[in-house]
Amino acid sequence: MSDTTRRNFLKTSAAAAAAGSLLNGFAGDARAFSAADDTIKVGLVGCGGRGTGAASQALSTEGPVALVAMGDVFGDQLDASEKRIKGALRDKSDRVQVADDAKFVGFDAYKKVIDSGIDLVILATPPGFRPFHFEYAVNKGVHVFFEKPVATDAAGVRRVLDSVKLAKEKNLKVGVGLQRHHQYTYLETMKRLKDGAIGDIVATRVYWNNRGVWDPRKNRDQVSGEMEYQMRNWYYYNWLCGDHICEQHIHNLDVSNWLKGGHPVKARGTGGRQVRTDKKYGEIFDHHCVQFEYEDGTYMFSECRHQPNVWNSVSEHALGANGFANIGGASITANGGETWRYKGKKNNPYQTEHDNLFAAVRNDLPYNEGEYGATSTMTAILGRMCTYSGKELTWEQALNSEVQIVESADLTWDSTPPTVPDADGFYPIPHPGLTKVV
Repeated sequence: MSDTTRRNFLKTSAAAAAAGSLLNGFAGDARAFSAADDTIKVGLVGCGGRGTGAASQALSTEGPVALVAMGDVFGDQLDASEKRIKGALRDKSDRVQVADDAKFVGFDAYKKVIDSGIDLVILATPPGFRPFHFEYAVNKGVHVFFEKPVATDAAGVRRVLDSVKLAKEKNLKVGVGLQRHHQYTYLETMKRLKDGAIGDIVATRVYWNNRGVWDPRKNRDQVSGEMEYQMRNWYYYNWLCGDHICEQHIHNLDVSNWLKGGHPVKARGTGGRQVRTDKKYGEIFDHHCVQFEYEDGTYMFSECRHQPNVWNSVSEHALGANGFANIGGASITANGGETWRYKGKKNNPYQTEHDNLFAAVRNDLPYNEGEYGATSTMTAILGRMCTYSGKELTWEQALNSEVQIVESADLTWDSTPPTVPDADGFYPIPHPGLTKVV
């Protein structure tokens, strides 16, 4: 798809369908659509920045589409999201059709949105909830777009993989917010590398090194209790976020897996809190450095860091037997110095991933990104488990871990979070050599 438009994607996919190659004999639960005039009814669960963006992109796809239900644990966040979506759509703001009785607030809002008669749900809450929300949507026969990472622990990944299997059986379409898979520069570069532009891949290097994200948004005197404090500041708690190796670095890890055509089989690494040590930063590390080993003996060298005033890079690189590539930079240099650079059309991959998903829904095309979304999530979790424990771990050890940090999405404001501070407000920090992860 690196040199085709969405219209060409539909044309070629329709031809394939006519040839009888798509989804013959499925006894699925998915409702059929007319590409011309049948409105796809969308629900949004999780009305933060990414959920707002994803909903705006979903409503910008071709064909009739409407946002008819919204849900969040915070009413103020829901109201602000609705306004931002309308503003982003401009002349298509009439696609926002959320009645007052279809605005749901609370931890159970996801069930009410999914049960409201929608066709497709966008799941964009903090990732710790996603395995449960995804499972509920699939059980109800609803198409899904859910953001990455898809879980924050191995138990969540296993739950997602079970739901992915069921979604395929039900003929449900599943999109995951790893948008590089829809970015023309990545698609063309990846195609050339897989075609042997630099020979066999010897190693990859991947980075998400930057100054970090937003500081905690609420103080304790501004919230009702510990649960609200953590929910407002979700990025800094592992059960909600998974640490930044999961929440952000997953994009780069995913690119290496994509290139290698599989996941690592073992890993080892180091990490800690060197700069971001204040108690307001919860329990996550500010740096991780991991060596991931693939089945063929090659390595992915991974770094992610949240520290200001240092060397930064968000990128992916490949070293081959006959050259090297800056994958994110869309350039390939063969031995001898000849360099190829992408000069084709560029796109907004956040929009394209929704264009492709909604096209699949309208035309009943096979579409399920859940498996590689779960695999790349598990790669990030494996790296975190290694840095937290200081141990070398295999993929199987990590995936089958019995250490579960999120047990349910059905909470209340009076629930005790999985992690709580001591009398001085400090949270327990993972300690390599002591922390148990399997």
